Amino acid sequence: MSLLKKFLGLGDEKADDGDTATVRRIASELERLPPATAKYLAAFAYVLARVAHADLEIDDAETREMQLIATSLAELTEAEAALVIEIAKSQARLLGETENYVVTREFRNIATAAQRGQLLQCLFAVAAADGTISSVESAELAAIGEELGFTRPEINAFRSQYRDKLSEFQIT
Repeated sequence: MSLLKKFLGLGDEKADDGDTATVRRIASELERLPPATAKYLAAFAYVLARVAHADLEIDDAETREMQLIATSLAELTEAEAALVIEIAKSQARLLGETENYVVTREFRNIATAAQRGQLLQCLFAVAAADGTISSVESAELAAIGEELGFTRPEINAFRSQYRDKLSEFQIT
C-alpha cells in the first residue's frame, strides 16, 4: 500500500486523522503528491464542486474553471485535474448533503488564512464562470465563507468583486 493510501486510511473502514471518505477518494488519485498536499487539494476541489453544484447543476463553464484552478493550484496535468474535478463533482452530487460542511470544516483546519482566502476567491470565480451568480449560489458562497471563518463584511468584500455577475444586479 502506498504511503498516501496508508496516510489517508484507504482500505480501512475508518480514518484516524479526521479525513472524510470524500477527501480520501479524491486524494487517492494524487499519489505522486505529498500526502498533505493531496489532502489539501482534495478538500479544495470538493469545495469548488460544492459551490458549482449549489444550483443542482454543474455546467461546462464551471467545470472548465474548476479544472483551470486545479491545474494551476497544484501544477496538475490537464488529465489529472480533469480526473480530480470529475471525482469531486461526483462526490458533491452524491454526498453533498452530508459532506459539504464536514469537508469545508476539514479544509478550514488544514489551511492557512491566506489559503482560505484563495479558496473563497476561486469559489466566486467558479460560481461566475457561466456569467451569472444565482441567488442560490450566492447563499452557498456566504455559507461556505462563514464555515471557512470569514465574517460577513469579509465575504462581501470578495462578493463585491463579482457585483456585475450577481443575478440580482443583472438586467433580465
